[in-house]
Amino acid sequence: MRSNSFGYFKLPQPTDIKDDDGEYVPVPRIARTVPYGYKKSEEDPDILEPIVLELAALELARDYVKQYSYRKVSEWLFTKTGRYISHTGLRKRLLHERSRKNKAATLRKWAEYAQTAIEKAEAIETERVGAKTKDTAISQG
Repeated sequence: MRSNSFGYFKLPQPTDIKDDDGEYVPVPRIARTVPYGYKKSEEDPDILEPIVLELAALELARDYVKQYSYRKVSEWLFTKTGRYISHTGLRKRLLHERSRKNKAATLRKWAEYAQTAIEKAEAIETERVGAKTKDTAISQG
């Protein structure tokens, strides 16, 4: 039976973790559980304060799962931060973040398409010969 060591490879170390509080902001608490990378605020229990070390390690973990398994990366997170996150919890968190990021990008793209369509429609409407303006339609009606 094998021991719980990684054996032949070693995960990279988080040497570039920055202790910059301006990078992460407090978020409102929505669910009963406190997500990895946050803690309950002492002043307001409905606010979650960021834990910079955990969030920075989570950003590195996002890159590590491309090379290593979720199970090994979750073990690495536990040894580096001291806070446990299961491999399925890590997977769900990263997939949810990716899905939210993709949805936001899609909505921004749709907003650009809508803005372009509005500009083209306005240009066509002003170019038409005999087109009624809002003032003309009101005065005739």
